[in-house]
Amino acid sequence: MSVNPEDPRVKRTRQLFVQAFNDLVGKKRNIYSISVHDITNQATVNRTTFYAHFQDKHDFLEYWMTEKFQKAIRDRLPEETTCNADHLRILIQTIFDFLLQFHQCSTPGDKPFEAMFENAMHQDLHRFLLKRVNELDIQSFSRKKLEAMALVISWSIFGSALQWSQNPQDRSVETMFEEVVEVISVQLAPIWEQTAS
Repeated sequence: MSVNPEDPRVKRTRQLFVQAFNDLVGKKRNIYSISVHDITNQATVNRTTFYAHFQDKHDFLEYWMTEKFQKAIRDRLPEETTCNADHLRILIQTIFDFLLQFHQCSTPGDKPFEAMFENAMHQDLHRFLLKRVNELDIQSFSRKKLEAMALVISWSIFGSALQWSQNPQDRSVETMFEEVVEVISVQLAPIWEQTAS
């Protein structure tokens, strides 16, 4: 792709595609049957422009899911959010809520896209946590250790929320949520001790 994602015109064009796709999902109720042609027609933007922004439909869908996931987090946690226990609870609750809704809205035809969407969500969660960890000023932890911690925590949150959301009747969300918060809090305790002092 030769476009600059930070360019306001690029952002506006991509937003047109996202909005068009959201409108189409609302009408068709599935993802698999929506084509690039459908998206560009709905957005009233030509296909050449679409392919200047995205390699193909899968590339667009990954972008769409990442945007949707980021918005869910931004709506509950502002950009300047610090790493603390209250914000951790909000983040975990957001992930649980998002994945439950994602699986409830998924149709049988959308199954081939699930792994791609889940991967996009997890990568974005990892980037979010990595950014927060890198903002901390902790002398006793190397950057490599903090990066490893962000990776482990992202998998802990996402993996447990993903598994629960695929079969939510096995355990209540409250029980699962509290257990995950407890485990993650233990993992983060050394960081919080350092930042509190």
